Amino acid sequence: MLDLEIAKNLLKKNKDSLVIVKRGKVLFETSSPGIRGLLTAVEEIGKELKDAAVADKIVGEAAAQLCAYSRVIRVFAATLSQCGKDVLDKNNIRCEYENMVPHILNSMKTDLCPFEKLVSGSKSPEEAFKRLKQSA
Repeated sequence: MLDLEIAKNLLKKNKDSLVIVKRGKVLFETSSPGIRGLLTAVEEIGKELKDAAVADKIVGEAAAQLCAYSRVIRVFAATLSQCGKDVLDKNNIRCEYENMVPHILNSMKTDLCPFEKLVSGSKSPEEAFKRLKQSA
């Protein structure tokens, strides 16, 4: 639980968009918005993410699928979508959140986030990761 608290505190204190902590050590942090930060972490750190804690400003289905793919064990989201929560629950990833929303929308708030659309219908976290990686 300590890792998640460290990640949450850094997320808020440093105005980061993503912080990943494992065994008390910060593995990754970024202020870059969107899914790209988490995708970069997955590509750069890979297996080190197993059993880590992730604090992210926005967790939708895409981010949740990346967390499941990486085998993180805890997630905090300032904003969590119901689809994201469903993915986390299905993969036994404990989660905390401040705000629950039905869906993550695009930046103009006119439609679903394109990354949410991209992973929708994925049969596994591995498939979602491949789809996101190809689009980046």
